[in-house]
Amino acid sequence: MAKKCWIERNKRKQRTVKKFKELRRKLKEEKDYVGLSMLPRDASPTRVVNRCEVTGRRRAYLRRFRLSRITFREMASAGLIPGVTKSSW
Repeated sequence: MAKKCWIERNKRKQRTVKKFKELRRKLKEEKDYVGLSMLPRDASPTRVVNRCEVTGRRRAYLRRFRLSRITFREMASAGLIPGVTKSSW
């Protein structure tokens, strides 16, 4: 489990990105790079980290399920993810 402060920091970054989305788009269209540089750092979408919805882990993240590989395997084995079955051949 990731520290709660890391998870909260990421949520704060997501809110900041959402807040400045339209302004960033407008500044980019006008090619106003000075104005872009004056925005907060966290206004850039690349600063947001993909994190597991359950544990907050950022490594080995599966975008399709929004889970880390470890949580995905546990939940799939328990049958908690619809449409996912263990493969065998």
